[in-house]
Amino acid sequence: MKTTVITKEIQNTLTPTSILADLLEGNKRFTEAKKETVDYLAQVKQTVGGQFPKAIILSCIDSRVPVEVVFDQSIGDVFVARVAGNFENVDILGSMEYSCKVAGSKLVLVLGHESCGAVKAACDGVELGNITEMLSKIIPAVKLSATQVNGEANSSNEDMVTKTVANNVLLTIDRIREKSPILKEMEDKGDIKIVGGVYHLSTGKVEML
Repeated sequence: MKTTVITKEIQNTLTPTSILADLLEGNKRFTEAKKETVDYLAQVKQTVGGQFPKAIILSCIDSRVPVEVVFDQSIGDVFVARVAGNFENVDILGSMEYSCKVAGSKLVLVLGHESCGAVKAACDGVELGNITEMLSKIIPAVKLSATQVNGEANSSNEDMVTKTVANNVLLTIDRIREKSPILKEMEDKGDIKIVGGVYHLSTGKVEML
């Protein structure tokens, strides 16, 4: 049973590459129904005085993608930022900068997912209240995908949706580097990695891009 948490000493020994490998190994345990048994109450007590997560994961709000669960992580392991469509904004960029520059995380993972409702809505040009402005962040990926697929550029085209999910992750990574000199400098120095992946609802597997 897992009872310990990440300490500063442990965090210092980790590398961006080892952290990514650990997350993917956790996802493998999840897909094989071999998740670790965890004493959450023991971890709660150990983390009262501080936290030293190894990564920050930007995910969609989708209820079918419980981030800590699908990577088999527990208390104190990862920061998680969530917004429909898993795109960056100033608040999420600030959260990422805090995670890495202040709290010592060494991996930024942008996680899209199969059949994303926000992506489908963006493909269809949905306009409704604040949703309109939110979906505008995904439109660059929609426009790019429209040049890369055959058939209609809307959610009725499965290839269009799949391509836009991936493009949205990759363009989000590009904008993170562009809009956060702090994170770009850390990545250039090798202190962190910024990577992207897609979670498959049908299998539970995370595929790196």
